Amino acid sequence: MRRTLSLMMALVVAILVMVIVNLFIGSVRIPVADICRILIGQGSESEIWTNIILSSRLPQVLTAIVAGAGLAVSGLMMQTIFHNPLAGPSILGISNGASLGVAFVVLLSGQLGGVALSSLGYLGDAAVSVAAIIGALAVMMLIVWISGKVRGNVTLLIIGVMIGYLATAIIGVLKFLSPEEDVKAFVVWGLGSFSRVSGDEMILFVVLMCILLPLSFLLVKPLNAMLLGDRYAANLGVNVKRARTWIIICSGTLVAIVTAYCGPIMFIGMAVPHLARGLFRTSDHWRLMPATALCGAVLALICNLIARAPGFEGAMPVNSVTALVGAPIIIYVLFRRRKTSYE
Repeated sequence: MRRTLSLMMALVVAILVMVIVNLFIGSVRIPVADICRILIGQGSESEIWTNIILSSRLPQVLTAIVAGAGLAVSGLMMQTIFHNPLAGPSILGISNGASLGVAFVVLLSGQLGGVALSSLGYLGDAAVSVAAIIGALAVMMLIVWISGKVRGNVTLLIIGVMIGYLATAIIGVLKFLSPEEDVKAFVVWGLGSFSRVSGDEMILFVVLMCILLPLSFLLVKPLNAMLLGDRYAANLGVNVKRARTWIIICSGTLVAIVTAYCGPIMFIGMAVPHLARGLFRTSDHWRLMPATALCGAVLALICNLIARAPGFEGAMPVNSVTALVGAPIIIYVLFRRRKTSYE
C-alpha cells in the first residue's frame, strides 16, 4: 500500500512538472517572468505572448490531461471485459463511427451543398464536433444493442471490428469521390491534436470529462469480478450482461467526446493500461483505475510537449508522437514483466 501511494504521488508530481514545462516551453520563447505574470492575471507587455499562453498553451495542457486520462481509462475497461491485451478504445468501431460522422461533414457536405461545412470557421468546427459525437454514439448504441443479443465477448468483439471496417470502407468511398482540398482537411483532422480546443469549447470539454471520469470509477467492482471470467463474476452476484453494457457505454462515451474534440488519438488507450500494470504490479482496479488515469495524463502531456517542441513550425501530428514515445516504454515494461515472471 505504501508503494502504491508513493507511486501515485510521484505521478501527480510528474503531471505538475509536465504542466509547468508545457507552459514554459514552445516554438515561441517567452521569458519566465512574463509567463508567471500572465498566469496570475497581471498580463504582459506583449499581447501576443498573453494570447499564446492563455489561448494556446494552457488549453492544450488541460485538454491533454483529461483526454489522456479518459482514453487510458477507456482502454483499461475494454481490455478487462474482453480479456484482450490488444484491446483499446477503438476496438468496437466507436472511433471509426466518429470518423464517419466527420467524413460526412467534411467530405459529403461539400458535394451536396457546394461548400464544405468544415470550412465555415467556428460554425464548421462546431459541426465537426457534433458530427463526431453523433457518429460515435450511433455506433456505440448499435454495439450496446448487439451486446444484448449475443452472449460471448468474442462474438461482440468480432462484430465491433467488422463495424469499424465497414465505417472505414464508407470513408474510403467518400474520399475517392471528394475534391483534394476536402480530403486533405479530413486527413489533417484524423492525425489528432490537442490544440483544436480553446475558449468555451475547452471549458465544456474539461467539465464533461471531469464528470465522466469519476463516474467510471463506479464500475470498479464489476471490473474486478470480471477479471477471472464471466462465470466467476456471475457466481459473485454480478449481472454480467448489464455490467458489460454499462462498461461499453462508459468507455464509448469517453472515446466519443475525446474524438469529437481532439480527433482520433491512437495508442494511448491501448498502451497506458500496460504501463500502469507494470508500474503498480497489480490487477486490482481500485488501484489500477486511478493509476491508469494518471499515467495517461502524463503520457499525453509528454506527447503534447514533443509535438510542439522548439524547432518545429506549428505542431507535429499527435498520433505519430504517441507511438514514438509510448511504444518503446511499453515494450520495455512487457519485457521486464516477462523477465520477472521467469525469475
